[in-house]
This record gives sequence, structure tokens and C-alpha cells, in this order.
Amino acid sequence: MILTEAAINRLVLWNVDLTLVDVSIVTRDAYADAFRMVTGRPMVKLAPALGRPESEIIFETLAINGIAAEEHHLPRFLDALAVSFAERRDRLAKDGRMMPGARDALKALSKLKGVVQSVLTGGIRDNAVLKLKAFRLDKWIDFEVGGYGEEVYPKATLLQVAQSRAKEKYGATFTKENTVFIGDSPRDVQAAKFGGARMIAVATGRATASELEEAGADIVLPDLENASEVVAAVARLTDPAERPVR
Repeated sequence: MILTEAAINRLVLWNVDLTLVDVSIVTRDAYADAFRMVTGRPMVKLAPALGRPESEIIFETLAINGIAAEEHHLPRFLDALAVSFAERRDRLAKDGRMMPGARDALKALSKLKGVVQSVLTGGIRDNAVLKLKAFRLDKWIDFEVGGYGEEVYPKATLLQVAQSRAKEKYGATFTKENTVFIGDSPRDVQAAKFGGARMIAVATGRATASELEEAGADIVLPDLENASEVVAAVARLTDPAERPVR
């Protein structure tokens, strides 16, 4: 179904890794290859993602591997990472996995009145597209209005960038009242709180449900396996008549 600009009044932004897909094995191999291309040395240790943007992961990875970061490192590393990841695109579905319920949740949300879905990810855009295409999840995502790690902003700022892009494309204003971020880490929760969105946290990553609740998520779900529950949560958070008082 193609939504007209006038019909769009809800923005749902998805974190990618450990929320929709898990391709950590391929990601580590791509990072190791990119590290070697940029520094000429093997990567001994990769910094943990923890819901952070690519720029933070790259700088920490350089530091813990004994490389003093210079101005040229970030753009070169981002370019190398896109190349090394694309070279491994055929491994994504084989060595990775779609998170349980992800496809049904995306499909069900696409039928909720006024919704456009995109991504808010610390990863770079090219890699986010490849990850979701590998599992045929891209058909429900408008990548044009997303926020991506190569833009070198904190996730909270990327959220506001995505809201601005959605406004420009669809003509509606997106605020905390009609934007929902779905992610799996306390950093995702912080991005929603500071960026201006309601937060649905899913305990499919490395954080427990209690940790996500303590971080301040509006709603915490164990996973995405109950698609109707996901839809109901988005509807509740974007409908003033049903929104909980916090």
C-alpha cells in the first residue's frame, strides 16, 4: 500500500542490530577487514556496540588496538567498512538471523493507519539496507527518512534528523507525540528521551527487561513475536486518548 503524504501522521523508527536482525559475526569480520585496510594492521579487539553510533565504535576500536586516531581515520574507516560489508552480503542470511517476529511486526505495523517506518541506527546507511534486504525486511522501510551512523551525530540528534526528513517528505510535523523508536538498549532509550520520541524497548539485545524499564522506556516487550502487541503499543503511544500518563 502506498501512503499519500496527507495520510502520514505517525513515524516509527527501528533500531537494526539485535532488534530486527543479528549479523554480529559478519559485522566483526567486516570490521577486521576495514581495520586492516585503514591501518595496515590486524584488529585484535572490536569495541562493543552497545547501541552506539559507528563513529564511537570506530574511535574506541582504534584506541584499544593501539592506534592514535587522526582526522582521516573516520571517513576512511567508514568507506572501508561499507566496502568490506558489501563483499560479505551473501553471508548475512547464512551466518546471521532475523530476530523472532521481526517480519510479522513490520508487516503488521505497515497496516496501522498513518504509519511510515524507517530506521534509526548507529550503523551506516548502506550496511543497514544490506542487512534488512538480506532478510527481505526492506519492503516496509522508507530508508530516505532514516538516521544513520555515518552522519556522526549522537542517536538523539539522529532521531531529530529523521523527524525533519519525514516532515520534508510527508508534510507532517513529527514530535514526541507521534514518533516511536523501537530498540533494544538503554542507549536507545536515552536517544528517545533526549531526541523527542516515545520508546518501545524489546529485551532481545544484551539488556534485560528490568534494565530497559529502569532506563525509562515507555513500554518494554520481551521480543517482537506478538505482532498485535507491537501494533497495540505503537497505537497506544501515538494516540492521545490511549497514551499512558508518566
